[in-house]
Amino acid sequence: MVGVPLEGGSVSIGVVGVPRFINPILANSEADLDLVSLIYSGLMRKDGNNDLIPDLAEKYEMSKNGLTYTFILKDKIYFQDGKPVTAEDVLFTIDKIKDSVIKSPHRIDWEGVNVEKKDEKTIIFTLKQPYASFLENATLGIMPAHLWDNSPMELNETNINPIGSGPYMINGINKQSSGIVNYYKLIPFKKFALGKPYIKNINLHFFQNESDLVNALLNKSVDQISSISPQNADSLKEKGYQIESIALPRVFGLFFNQNANHLFTNKAIVSAINQTIDKEKIVKEVLLGYGTVINSPIPPNMTEYQKPATLSSIPRADLLKKVKDSLTKDGWKTGTDGFLEKTTTVNKKKVITKLEFSISTSNAEDLAKTAELIKQDLAEIGMKVEVKTFETGNLNQNVIRPRKYDALLFGEVINHESDLFAFWHSSQRKDPGFNVAMYTNAKVDKILEDASIIVDENARIKKYVQFEDEIKKDMGSVFLYSPSFLYIVSNNLKQFKINQIISPSDRYLNAYKWYLQTENVWKIFTPTQ
Repeated sequence: MVGVPLEGGSVSIGVVGVPRFINPILANSEADLDLVSLIYSGLMRKDGNNDLIPDLAEKYEMSKNGLTYTFILKDKIYFQDGKPVTAEDVLFTIDKIKDSVIKSPHRIDWEGVNVEKKDEKTIIFTLKQPYASFLENATLGIMPAHLWDNSPMELNETNINPIGSGPYMINGINKQSSGIVNYYKLIPFKKFALGKPYIKNINLHFFQNESDLVNALLNKSVDQISSISPQNADSLKEKGYQIESIALPRVFGLFFNQNANHLFTNKAIVSAINQTIDKEKIVKEVLLGYGTVINSPIPPNMTEYQKPATLSSIPRADLLKKVKDSLTKDGWKTGTDGFLEKTTTVNKKKVITKLEFSISTSNAEDLAKTAELIKQDLAEIGMKVEVKTFETGNLNQNVIRPRKYDALLFGEVINHESDLFAFWHSSQRKDPGFNVAMYTNAKVDKILEDASIIVDENARIKKYVQFEDEIKKDMGSVFLYSPSFLYIVSNNLKQFKINQIISPSDRYLNAYKWYLQTENVWKIFTPTQ
């Protein structure tokens, strides 16, 4: 006899935040996105290995030129109110996400994509040019047009009482007297396209802050929590909880604004900064080991592109001497204030340039502490650094958008490879672009443009390897670390393990396979026979 999953059991999950827009078009907070992952389903779905599998779609075909995708819907697919899912619902969802008035955070993914209905089960997407990540866009949750079509999306009550076609559906909502949601009770959707889930109840509880979240775990109000800080992870580990971690596609680094400070046009200086910053110390002291040292603009969980960062085997004292010697060779000498300066002659006049700059960053504890460690490291070789910290909203509006910084300590979210265009193409140097390094390289522009339209994976990988090599050669930034996503799950929860995630809500992608208990049956009666 063999053990097979048994239906039943309950899981309680703690989340920081309060849900407001539980729909695939407007969802942007962790609370919203978690519920969207459980309640909605798309034409395609990612599995626990980040591979794409058909969900509402029975199959799809791509034209040879990569410009046309034809999806055929499965038979007998339904929303959780019993209404069938049709091609009209797909068209409605895409039209709404492209609506400039609605301002969906996912709108950019669908620009230049035309969608039409061939019949009730067939949808044709036509692209202006090949787009390697298009199938990932097809994981977007499909919304029931009959519930959303007659009122402004932001005001529709379905935002708080959502109905999708995903593995779980709302069975109860608990609210405070003020109307703020305490928790949602979810039950399996029996007609989910990939099969009825096993767990009888999944309850999502919402908390104002991480401290309340951790206390809820300790007093057993919830079984599992996620997105916790390294400090809380270590504290819980000491109390016997098992901490799970997985790399997030985040790239934290120092991004240099050569327009604001011309020191960064000097590769000897940038190289000295890169060698002197003790990245391992940052990961150890700031992230408490829950992170990865990086030397690349491509995050470490995109394993097909990135090689592990090579760590220096030279003793630190010898490394610092080597760096100092290279700066001396470049003409830098210690001034009366103990920091490096260089004397040059301009129009027959002596000009003294001091090797000093500022680092702007968020006042979040991890980034502020990282900036201070960098300041200490660079002081060892005679570089003078001023750390400027800002509240996140102020940093975004008054520092990043107008590009008012020397160096920016910042984290980039690389959801998929095509995002690299937004961070490194020269057309994105000015707001609202995200090229915070103010980076310009015609060769890199061409590589990114070519890579974005190459559908063949092996050919695309070659392009991104070229991109990585060019960025490292130009040294417009110093890459520091990628943090880990930290979470705690119930000890008896099976089939939860995930090998790769893009965003925290991805941990629910295979929730329909989770189970808590097994029963023994004869092997001949198992589904694989």
